[in-house]
Amino acid sequence: MWNTRTAAWCTLATLTMIQTSVPAAETAPSGETREQRDARMAWWREARFGMFIHWGPVSLKGTEISWSRANSNPKCPNKGKVPVEVYDNLYKDFNPTKFDAAEWVGIAKDAGMKYVVLTAKHCDGFLLWHSQANDYSMAATPFKRDICAELAKAVRKQDLRLGWYFSPMDWRDPDFRTERNAAFLGRMQAEIRELLSNYGRIDLMWFDHDGREALYDQPHVYALVKKLQPEIVINNRLDLSTGDDNRKMLSPCADYYTPEQKLGGYDDQRPWETCMTLGRQWAWKPNDTIKSVSEVVAILAKCVGGNGNLLLNVGPMPDGRIEPRQVEVLKGVGEWMKRNGESIYGTCGGPFKPGDFGSSTRRGDTIYLHVLKWSGDTLALPALPKKVVGSALLTGGEVKVEQTATALRVTVAPQARQESDTVVRLRIDGSAMEIAPIGTEVVKPKEKGDRK
Repeated sequence: MWNTRTAAWCTLATLTMIQTSVPAAETAPSGETREQRDARMAWWREARFGMFIHWGPVSLKGTEISWSRANSNPKCPNKGKVPVEVYDNLYKDFNPTKFDAAEWVGIAKDAGMKYVVLTAKHCDGFLLWHSQANDYSMAATPFKRDICAELAKAVRKQDLRLGWYFSPMDWRDPDFRTERNAAFLGRMQAEIRELLSNYGRIDLMWFDHDGREALYDQPHVYALVKKLQPEIVINNRLDLSTGDDNRKMLSPCADYYTPEQKLGGYDDQRPWETCMTLGRQWAWKPNDTIKSVSEVVAILAKCVGGNGNLLLNVGPMPDGRIEPRQVEVLKGVGEWMKRNGESIYGTCGGPFKPGDFGSSTRRGDTIYLHVLKWSGDTLALPALPKKVVGSALLTGGEVKVEQTATALRVTVAPQARQESDTVVRLRIDGSAMEIAPIGTEVVKPKEKGDRK
């Protein structure tokens, strides 16, 4: 059973056992011990898989959220496709009558996702809740209903975790990044206070940045967030500024970093989460190219194999439904998770680092090999320092494991392999958490006389 102590294995115990040092960025914020921080983040580490939802009036145009608003960002003056006077008035026609929060959450849950993060406010400034701080919100639409309130209720009813994406930028606000920025900050912080006070327990705060100087009074904002939701998990983007395009900076007040549209590398020292779209853009796009079930499974396996999470984005349509094509893919991912979820939930990355073959995860005395690519009949990996005492395929079928002084060789017949990810469970004679990360360089073919 996963618990707080188990959650710490991915950080404290693993690092201690393999004798790696903890960088300064991993230091917990003042007033919180490392053990308290690990306990607070335990649910997030166990979950591994969440749903990102980018939505708003812009779905009426089928263009990218915020970035398609003309002249919104000086760094991208030619990117906006929708004139400001058109974009900023889309809310008047935003009437998603087929929106059903319970259906959204059910889709996430059926996909095997454990948390949901909604763009409560994106860079365009539109609020998906009823606000006293800003009248540019759902209350002014023909639909009227409070999306955040309904989603919060549905998430708790289906026993998932809830996060808000909140853009500290507001490209529509005339005071933003001007000599009147203090007035803007007052409104921004009032919005945060509403989001974190009016909807019960909020588990995660997902800030964003636009590559420009961070002028958000960050110390005050962090203090406000922690005061209103002491157990909340916070990403790293509030502090990101010009030049921080790798999104790897991790301040003492942030809990994890956020690679975007790419896989993070193996990192068992700092928590991380890849955010990635199911289609080609964050908001809904007609006839978008959608990733296949196999592609999503491979991305998930490599994220968790690198000791990270995957926050997979969907963009609901203007009528409020998640597009059926996206739903079908998520159903397929959910079917894979039903058979293989034990190799994802509550595991840590390693001991084999992700490579061309796939990735590996571990928990206790068990290693899970996620084989995404076979070269011939046998997968050859570097040697393990512990003995394999049992092996099986999670989906059934025979697996042959051979250990030598130089390699671990795993053979699975083609008919027993899975189309997306063949998961091999190895039980070893000791803790898998004691094994230092192993690179997956090419292993030479077995030579005559090679001893076990």
